[in-house]
Amino acid sequence: MADNIEDDEKEIGKGHILEEFKEINEIKGLIDNLKDIFKDQMRGAKVIVRLFPHEVADVEPVIALLTAQDPKDYENWETRYELLLWMSMVSMIPFDMVRLDSNVTSEDGKRRKPAMDRILDLAKLYLTVNDKSRDAAAYLASRFMTRPDVQREKLPDFLDWSLQMLHTANIETMMGVNCASGTLRVLSLLFKHGKREDLLKYAPVVKKKVEELKKKETNDTLLRKSVIKVIQRLGLTFLKNRVAAWRYQRGSRSLADNLSTTFDKNNSQQFVGVAKDDEDEEYDIPDEIEDVIEHLLGGLRDKDTIVRWSAAKGIGRITGRLPKELADEVVGSVLELFTIQESDGAWHGGCLSLAELGRRGLLLPQRLPDVVPVVLKALDYDEKRGNFSVGAHVRDSACYVCWAFARAYDPQEIAPYVNDVANALVKASIFDREVNVRRASSAAFQENVGRQGTFPHGIDILTMADYFAVGNRNHCYLELSIFVAKFPEYTKSMIDHLVDMKINHWDGIIRDLSAQGLHKLTSCSPDYMASQVLPKMLPMTTGIDLYLRHGAILAVAEITHALSKVSTAKGKKIEDVISKDVINGLKNIAVKLTEAKMFRGYGGDFMRRSVSCLIEKLSLSKLPYYDDPVLDLWQNILDECLGSIDPDNINQTAAASAIPAFFTEYYKDKNGGVNTKRQETVIEKYLHELKSPVETTRMGFAQAIGAMPGFFIKGKLRRVLQGLMKTTEITEKEMTWAESRRQALKALISICNTVGVDPNGSSSDVICKENLPEIYDSLFIAMRDYTLDSRGDVGAWVREASMTGLHDLTSMVVNKDPSLLSSQISSNIFCCLLQQACEKIDRTRSHAGLIFSQLLYHK
Repeated sequence: MADNIEDDEKEIGKGHILEEFKEINEIKGLIDNLKDIFKDQMRGAKVIVRLFPHEVADVEPVIALLTAQDPKDYENWETRYELLLWMSMVSMIPFDMVRLDSNVTSEDGKRRKPAMDRILDLAKLYLTVNDKSRDAAAYLASRFMTRPDVQREKLPDFLDWSLQMLHTANIETMMGVNCASGTLRVLSLLFKHGKREDLLKYAPVVKKKVEELKKKETNDTLLRKSVIKVIQRLGLTFLKNRVAAWRYQRGSRSLADNLSTTFDKNNSQQFVGVAKDDEDEEYDIPDEIEDVIEHLLGGLRDKDTIVRWSAAKGIGRITGRLPKELADEVVGSVLELFTIQESDGAWHGGCLSLAELGRRGLLLPQRLPDVVPVVLKALDYDEKRGNFSVGAHVRDSACYVCWAFARAYDPQEIAPYVNDVANALVKASIFDREVNVRRASSAAFQENVGRQGTFPHGIDILTMADYFAVGNRNHCYLELSIFVAKFPEYTKSMIDHLVDMKINHWDGIIRDLSAQGLHKLTSCSPDYMASQVLPKMLPMTTGIDLYLRHGAILAVAEITHALSKVSTAKGKKIEDVISKDVINGLKNIAVKLTEAKMFRGYGGDFMRRSVSCLIEKLSLSKLPYYDDPVLDLWQNILDECLGSIDPDNINQTAAASAIPAFFTEYYKDKNGGVNTKRQETVIEKYLHELKSPVETTRMGFAQAIGAMPGFFIKGKLRRVLQGLMKTTEITEKEMTWAESRRQALKALISICNTVGVDPNGSSSDVICKENLPEIYDSLFIAMRDYTLDSRGDVGAWVREASMTGLHDLTSMVVNKDPSLLSSQISSNIFCCLLQQACEKIDRTRSHAGLIFSQLLYHK
């Protein structure tokens, strides 16, 4: 049959081809090809529907195919969907539908319905299904009803049927929701495509029925969206189709003109402003419009985004047909959504409405003093709810408002607000937690730079902080922030934003990054940090709010450390930069927290962690706390952290990180030597804790010993090594404590790196020929750790730590004096590594191979 078609010279349209096919499989094959077109081209129905054939001869075949379809055949819904779309095209042929009914008798001799009735019956049938073909049926019915002949004969009956369906639909059931959704969909499209003069007389009745349905609360999002769409279309029907003469018209939108330094502002004025023609024209506004606007304002508060977005577009469309005074009242009603009492959804809907109004020129410049402050608040909107917050969608929509304003207004109108808007967008694009908000803000900033041309250093900032650069949060906080803060217009604003909005953020990562960001920004404005920020933040470090307290402690620690670097670079002491009150306040943070018992209970881990960081940074800053009683308190806090139990050992790591700076700065005597009393006390305690019956305690103190500075271990190395090597041994009681053995091995090698290798040195001070064999023996024994527990081969952690230790220790010995390395030790090293290279765990084999290669080709 295909060959016969190819041999036929005349061109046959797809509609005619359908008449040639007799086998259902061939028809399905054609439909499958159409489905492939939809999927391959990735275009929507509005585009594809125009490509369908639409000859008169296509009407009957398409009706026949649709009639043969089974609405309950859910696997082949695509076929029905495409046929309905095709029907929507062929039903618009420019001939009276009666002409298609010349043959009113079917093959079995029965009289069949006219084509008009059959098309409507098919549309009604598929308006109540629960698949995608319902949308196509709504589109078909709405387009078909706009035909003059169909509108005259069928529109009243069709509207009666639609309203009856809405009245009888039980929206508490899925079938009722499907029925109501399809009906609302066709009504919205009908009032969109139909002529106002044809539909105006039916609009009040439809409005009443839709309002009755709206009163029935439903959780179905699509149903609520459909209600809003119908209401806004009814509102547009009530109003005459006209463009508001009072709207704001920007005029010239040339980017070259905006960026040109020779742009003639006087000449531009003739194109900009509010149109005067017919501004005072009077025309009646139907009473129903008030109800319509009220419903749309309620839609802006809806809990779902798609409903709010539909309502916002409705507000924009209807406002464009209102007189100036009424439109201003609508703007005022939208601004009332931005209050503390309103939900985040209302703020989001309000921003969408403002963007739509601004984009359409319906938000006049006189309203900008009221609107801009609201938008700036929305850019910072972040409402805490327990251990999380909401507001990302509000900030995103506020960026959309800024983007729309950049395109809508002349630079002279925005000029009074340029600095505020630029600072707000910069802060959002760099410091916002959500990547989509950072990118939206960056896009809005870019649009303003291009369209307005008045943002301070806009091109320079966009070069670094573009859409892609703001994708990495760490890069934003630690790199981009310091670049932008170099421009004085943004410096203090960025610092204040971190202090006021980010150090109390619910996300701990943001608090950490904010503190590090303040460290980076200190060099841009050290005087402001020392005189304003630090005194302001000190009371926050002992406040009630846990997150604020944690973030403030981290922030003052980082700022103090940064100020010490600045003072050192200027040849000054830290006391010359920070006041005595601040120095005493920093010292008393730990004292006040202890007195308030804030290291206990909920939040205690946050406090221990942050105070450990504070101790480290204050020690690095060399604050004058020598021989002060607070040092004993700090030591106790660090010891508590080392012995604490937390899932990721974060407290132990923070305390161990603070030990080198703390001991180096405050545990030396006046001559620069070690304070022997403190040395003996600390080492004795730490070695004792290595024998603790709690595994995590052993891990913490082993890590602390490994972090000790070299001067503090001098004279005590033998005892320290013996304690660590004892901890690496496997005993029957502590067989499964693989993590403590791994940490002891790491500490052992860290100590070796700290004290160094000296062949002729004392075994109490350095690694020498006396204690080196013992260390290697401990590493070799650890290579035979094959402990198993419920987690699997946990001994692999110990073996991998031992391999790393062999590499580091051997490298040190070879670099210092290869003669210390005997042939027996060398042989054992490579034998152990070869054994591990044959293990069943991929990670272990890979690590062993890498260490083997590095030692074999060591230079």
